[in-house]
Amino acid sequence: MSQRPSASRTLSSVTPPARPAQSPPRARPASRYAVPAAHRGSVLGDAEAAALSGLVTSSAPLSSGERRLEFERRFARHTGARHALSVTSGTVALELAVHLLDLAEGDEVVATPQTFQASVQPLLSSPATVRFCDIDPVSLNMDPARLEELITDRTRAVVLVHYGGWPADMDRVMALTRPRGITVIEDCAHALGSRYRDRVPGSLADIGCFSFHASKNITTLGEGGMITVGRDDWAERVDRLRSNEADGQYRSAEAAGAPGLLPWMMYSSSAYAKECTSVLRHGTNATLSEAACAVGTVQLDRMDALVARRRAVAARLDEVLARFPQCRVPRPGPGVEHAYHLYTFFVSAGPEVREKLVRGLDERGVQIALRYFPMHLLPEWRARGHRAGECPVAERLWFEEHVNLPCHPGLSDEQVDHLVWALDDALASVVAA
Repeated sequence: MSQRPSASRTLSSVTPPARPAQSPPRARPASRYAVPAAHRGSVLGDAEAAALSGLVTSSAPLSSGERRLEFERRFARHTGARHALSVTSGTVALELAVHLLDLAEGDEVVATPQTFQASVQPLLSSPATVRFCDIDPVSLNMDPARLEELITDRTRAVVLVHYGGWPADMDRVMALTRPRGITVIEDCAHALGSRYRDRVPGSLADIGCFSFHASKNITTLGEGGMITVGRDDWAERVDRLRSNEADGQYRSAEAAGAPGLLPWMMYSSSAYAKECTSVLRHGTNATLSEAACAVGTVQLDRMDALVARRRAVAARLDEVLARFPQCRVPRPGPGVEHAYHLYTFFVSAGPEVREKLVRGLDERGVQIALRYFPMHLLPEWRARGHRAGECPVAERLWFEEHVNLPCHPGLSDEQVDHLVWALDDALASVVAA
């Protein structure tokens, strides 16, 4: 067994320690796991507390006020998108994005199987046919070569994810879709802090969807989301829907028959100024609170530092894995900057070895959460005709090789040291066996 590194060792040092024959056990903290998974993917501190204090001690509104407008303006600037509209979760952002597609019977949507279910769940209620596209075995993003094979004259949209913070190959995806008029939705839930050829996810396609859940790279007090679009009409539709107004087809109308409402009464000037010819969807209240937006603005300012911490943890893990030829660590090529929302590697010695490694890490106090089970094999998608063998790369990697490790800025230096020790020790034990 290897010796656990000293807690004084910092993340600026990535040289792995020598591994002696034995190490004495260290007392386990009160929690079962010395190194937890990312229950909080970000860090909150004095700046966020000050923003909240300034809001609650002021007379400013707590809903639909200046904090929301500022957060959206700043987010649009960061992504380069024309419009950024905040909502109550990343799931809501994806639901509204799918609604904008106006899908009909006979339409087809190509989606990735390597994602969280929220990316594709809105499509369950759609009349369109969903075709799952297999993934690239290195990045785990949608494989453009497989995408090209799935596109037909009925393809209306593509839904992809920047898996783990590694941007998808967007130039190839857009070269396939844009000439055909196919809308691309990029799920950017993992992507804040990443870059793709000097551009930022959220404006690489037609619609971008972000999550500010507690586990993400920045958070708006546990829940929140953003949708980015370049079209003014889409922005108007999203704004209506999140504000409890119906999305429909309207036309101007004379105000004949209007009751005698006073001019300052709500809707008195507009309710009879147009007619609705069809309702596409009811609205809802998806207003992100002023408190959430105030914290989100501060978190956006801190994002580079938070992602730098993730990259420092990843560098420590890279050096351990480099010593074990049975492990494959994917790394982006030139022009792609990884945000390390997830740290992923592969064990190529067979599923039994992967199983022993995951159990060994758990026994050594490292909490493992493998992400994500192939979407096309969930029961609700199997009920729609999807089967094993549809995405063989995604299936093989998930069931045989895939491992995720904790990699988030909330880990202390001591916890990172423990993680490095546990990974090294567990791998040595598995390989020796």
